[in-house]
Amino acid sequence: MLLLRIVGMLTAIIIGSGLVAWLVTRDRRYLALSGRVAKAALVFSLAVLVLMAAERLIIL
Repeated sequence: MLLLRIVGMLTAIIIGSGLVAWLVTRDRRYLALSGRVAKAALVFSLAVLVLMAAERLIIL
């Protein structure tokens, strides 16, 4: 769970920074970066949650 919190905080910082950079420069590559980071964080979070659920099912 600590790992998910760290990844969540870093993701929020990176996405926020990308959006601010886009607002300042109007360069779309910052939006693309924010989108890729969001997708990667979502995939990572889902993988961790699936592994946690599988662990619970194996214990039963």
